[in-house]
Amino acid sequence: MKIEQFEDKGLAHFSYAVLSECARAVVLIDPARDPQPYYGFAQAHGASIVAVIETHPHADFVSSHLEIAQATGAVVHVSQLLGANYPHQPFDSGDTLAVGKLAFRALNTPGHSPDSISIVLSREGRDVAVFTGDTLFVGDVGRPDLREAAGHLTARREELARQLYHSLRTQLLPLADDVLVYPAHGAGSLCGKALSGAMSSTIGAERAGNPMLRPLSEADFVHELLADQPFIPKYFGYDVALNKAGAPALAASLAQVPRLAEAAALPAGTLVVDARPAAAFRAGHLPGALNIQPGGKFETWLGSIVGPDEPFYLLAADEAALAGLLHQVAKIGYEPLVRGAGVAAAGAVQAPALDVAALRAQPERFTIVDVRNPAEAKQAPLLPGALLLPLPELRERAGEIPAGRPVVVHCAGGYRSAAGSSIVAGARPELAVFDLGEAVQTFRPAATSH
Repeated sequence: MKIEQFEDKGLAHFSYAVLSECARAVVLIDPARDPQPYYGFAQAHGASIVAVIETHPHADFVSSHLEIAQATGAVVHVSQLLGANYPHQPFDSGDTLAVGKLAFRALNTPGHSPDSISIVLSREGRDVAVFTGDTLFVGDVGRPDLREAAGHLTARREELARQLYHSLRTQLLPLADDVLVYPAHGAGSLCGKALSGAMSSTIGAERAGNPMLRPLSEADFVHELLADQPFIPKYFGYDVALNKAGAPALAASLAQVPRLAEAAALPAGTLVVDARPAAAFRAGHLPGALNIQPGGKFETWLGSIVGPDEPFYLLAADEAALAGLLHQVAKIGYEPLVRGAGVAAAGAVQAPALDVAALRAQPERFTIVDVRNPAEAKQAPLLPGALLLPLPELRERAGEIPAGRPVVVHCAGGYRSAAGSSIVAGARPELAVFDLGEAVQTFRPAATSH
């Protein structure tokens, strides 16, 4: 037996391939959009992919379960509660999949979603590991507020939180302490609020150290779980529906994205995502373009700023960068939204440079906009009097920024403020808009000793 963990750092997503060496068969769990790594694993071990198990219809990424099934003949196993629109085998409590000496046992563990399952892996009758999806993370548990209006089954967050309380205590904690815990996400995921950086754990370690598994009443668990959850990106409900239906094959879908000719003129009034670094964007860009910089979190911020009903043009620094960005776009299923993709030419609009010394000396002369999340701003206030407009809400709330003074946009390190300043500049062209960028670091209060 071999368990291979695959990591997508940008989405903090873990997927798994479990090899039965005697059967030369592979079972995949929660695969990412690109199926090639799993094909490579199977080929390297002279094995065939025989099954794909989905722990739930994921909100934060698009799975390749349907593409893999169509390409390999593997059977997709999901909870009957999911209401999947593709060929599948129902997989709920009481159901077992036997592969060689291995057995995969389903546990219904609702809470993160009404249709969540966990999968217990046993070898010759002994439980070895449990794949917990978004139900149990290392150091945290799944958030219960993503299915109030998405998926085949919906439920209010309070009800899902109560279900999660019982799933953890009646389904997962009874497993032996030495059973390995393999979650679908790690630190940085928006599917929880305090995930550990560790990639795996054990039931015993989580029983002893996971704060959400300490003795709590149901009411206290629900209250604590619902407090201070991170924002919900615009694309999450869209991805739940796409995963329920089954996404198209990656390469074929990307091939359908129209390519723009060099220096092509774009229709006026269309949404343009300029994914160059901030310095290049500031030097010259198209009017109204949004600057979402390239990087490991590009897809998350794209899907947080741009809704799944908004077609857009995608511009990159060069062809290599464009190819990488399109794959990131496809991770959240947004490639059909791209009206055209190409290399950015120097645009006519330049962003003004901020006099940081003037801001420091007379901050009252500026309207300061903080685009961090509320919990961040509360925990670490930076510039007094700032107007808090979180980046995922900024396009809808830019009209709240008062007129009459120049605007300075800041975040915690410069990535989000680049996007935020481009949003405000496009939405409020009558204002002078500045990006504080990395200079925000110089506004942090000096550390004090105790």
